Formats: sequence, C-alpha cells, structure tokens
Amino acid sequence: MYPSLKIKVKKVLLPLLLSINTMKKSITFLFAFSLFLIVCSFNEASVIPDFNLRSVNGKFVSTKDYTNAKGFIIIFTCNHCPFAKLYSKRMNDLSIKYSKLNVPLIAINSMDTLLYEDETFPLMQKKAMKDKFNFPYVQDATQEVGKQFGAEHTPMAFVIWKENNGYVIKYKGAIDDNGEHPTLAKPYIANAVNELLNHKKVSLPISESFGCRIFYRKK
Repeated sequence: MYPSLKIKVKKVLLPLLLSINTMKKSITFLFAFSLFLIVCSFNEASVIPDFNLRSVNGKFVSTKDYTNAKGFIIIFTCNHCPFAKLYSKRMNDLSIKYSKLNVPLIAINSMDTLLYEDETFPLMQKKAMKDKFNFPYVQDATQEVGKQFGAEHTPMAFVIWKENNGYVIKYKGAIDDNGEHPTLAKPYIANAVNELLNHKKVSLPISESFGCRIFYRKK
C-alpha cells in the first residue's frame, strides 16, 4: 500500500474506531444505569399490602388467613395463555413442596374479563378442576392487586416474605427459565424460597418474565 494511501486510511479509520469505542462505553453505561433503576424501583415498591380475593371454591383468600406463613409464592396466571398452560404441574409441585414449609402458593388471575371472555370466574373454576390445582386460584376482578405487585405477564411469579408483620417482595420474574422442558430449567422460584428458608439473601431477586401481557383497564 502506498504511504499516502496508508495515511488516508488511518485518518478515516481512527475517528471511526474511536467513535465505536465511545458508543460501546455509552451502551455499557446505559445498560448499567437501567439495571440500577430497575433495582431501585424494585426496592421502593417491595412492600405488599394484604389482599382479599375470591377463590374458585367460592371462599375469599387473604394472606392473613395463613397465620403460620413465613412467606408466599404468588403467581399471576390465567386461563387462555399458552405459555401459562405449560406451568400447571410445576405450580402444583411447588405448592406441595413449600406449603409443608409454611410457604403457600396462591395463583392470581388479573386478566381483564371484558377483554378476554375466557377469563371469567366460571371458566377459572373449570381450569382449576381440569388441571387439579391444589392451591387457591383467585380472581383479581378490579385488577388492583396486579397493579400493586406490578404484574406484567402470565405467568409471572413473586416471592413475598414476612417482615415486621408485613410482606416484602424478595423475588419477581419467571417461575423458571424453560417453559417447554422442566427438567432443563433453572428453578428461580425454588432457589429463592430455599435461600430465604435458610436465612440467606436471594441471590437472583429479579428475572425477566415471558408470557401473555396483562392489560390494565383505564379508569
């Protein structure tokens, strides 16, 4: 390559490389800052008030009903979502395992029944019977509880833990990381509950959830 051409190439490439390097640093900073904001918002909105919702058996369910509870596994789910349907057995298994350890599971349906006709209470009852749910499946008819948790998808899971006579969110996100293959999945919920039962800090307090979007009615 001719010396003059080398100089021209350097003049063109050097600013470009510097620009790319600056862009990479900016992206890294934005990602870190976004993660920081997520963690901050998670901590600020982590205390959950008691709720009182009707279950498919006709009875109302409240966290206050469980006087010996150390915490709860709360899973927002629904009837129609294909991704949520993959988790019925896993939810039953979690309920069997952790209810014995005073960590009951409660499933909440916050879907808008005006938007989804297959999310009505009678159809919730049919689903619970078909999937042999061994835990309360309750309807959040006003969608207020879903808003309090910040639930976005079905399924979306939370672990709330008792602190100072109230319940604090310790984990939110996916039940695990593999809907189709349970044996290959990382059990996010189980890991979080196990750590809390062993008086440890949850090592992964937030994960990304996937599924059907919960649309909240505008007042």
